[in-house]
Amino acid sequence: MTQTTELLGATRAPHVRIVGAVSAAHFVSHYYILLLAPLLSFVRAEYGVSYTEIGLALAAFNIVSTVLQTPVGFLVDWLGARVLLIAGLAVGASAFVLVGLIDSFWFLVAMFALAGVGNTVYHPADYALLSQHVPPDRIGKAFSVHTFAGMLGSSLAPVSLLAMQSVWGWRGAFIGAGLLGFIAAAILLAVREQTPTHAVPPRAADDNTADGLKLLMSAPILLNLFFFALLALISGGLYNYSVVALGALYGTPVTIANAALTGNLLLSAIGVLGGGLLVTRTTRHGFVAAAGLTVMAVMTGLIANVDLGSLALIATMTVAGFFSGVIMPSRDMIVREVTPAGSFGKVFGFVTTGFNIGGIVSPLIFGAIMDHGSPRLVFVAVTAFSLLAVLTVATRPKRAG
Repeated sequence: MTQTTELLGATRAPHVRIVGAVSAAHFVSHYYILLLAPLLSFVRAEYGVSYTEIGLALAAFNIVSTVLQTPVGFLVDWLGARVLLIAGLAVGASAFVLVGLIDSFWFLVAMFALAGVGNTVYHPADYALLSQHVPPDRIGKAFSVHTFAGMLGSSLAPVSLLAMQSVWGWRGAFIGAGLLGFIAAAILLAVREQTPTHAVPPRAADDNTADGLKLLMSAPILLNLFFFALLALISGGLYNYSVVALGALYGTPVTIANAALTGNLLLSAIGVLGGGLLVTRTTRHGFVAAAGLTVMAVMTGLIANVDLGSLALIATMTVAGFFSGVIMPSRDMIVREVTPAGSFGKVFGFVTTGFNIGGIVSPLIFGAIMDHGSPRLVFVAVTAFSLLAVLTVATRPKRAG
């Protein structure tokens, strides 16, 4: 992780420990999002439920997260990000430990809903802590490390959960995942907060609510919400449907299609770190995002129209993945530059619900495309969403309110 250390500057800098602790929490949040997927067949077999019934657990998690994340963002600004992030980690961890201990399917569904409550804390609290404690000249790099940690959590979740399942069963895997959350909470609890980089005078809660709602309904913030939803649609189409779409469209073997997707995911993580270096060298974050999205649109448009063959397909998907990662720190800086000090929790909590909205809509769109036997449209739709996202960042207002 030498490169990560270099991104943040000298290891003695006071903000490095905060960035490390917040990134550990983000690792856990992404780990928990993927918790059920690799263990689904084991859970389903034990309880004898249908895929639709077990899908209720995921639906409960996402619906609760979507509904409560913005209100929790207000709480982050009022009560403090660190205490709520620790509480969120503890709530999610407790929910999954209890799933492993109590033999009831409907209790499992209820605990996924409770874990959804814990999940509401991560984005508003993470970005608020980073914005408060990281110097402005290093915030872009901190955002990139934070994002990279989350992607690392997603990458390591399947293999580690299956390893725990092979030793302790799926219940043991849930308990082990829960303990991971408690460890991250303990790390955050042990890190002493420094004086915030951006001190904000306290405001009355009622005034903060009125002003906050007005802020969230302003054009720049609503456009960012739409932008985040588009990004979720883009990733949802590629991550969940590219393998089956390639097989149906060009007869691409599953091994080759999965290799292309793996290249996309791997280079996306590397691109995030590259994007973190880039944001320190330019303030034109909208241009960086637009350029990266344009490259992604070109790559997916090429896949939609040309049977590239194995090596060229893998290379094209990999290039698209790299640029999808490059834009992520700029994405966060675009939100930050229109967010008033003291409002990071509510604004990031609100705009990142776009991920949840896109995650809910994405299966409906791409599932319908595949059900109607139009696999080419998967890549055409991703291309269209990418170009629409370019338009969104190119025309965004500069200031909120």
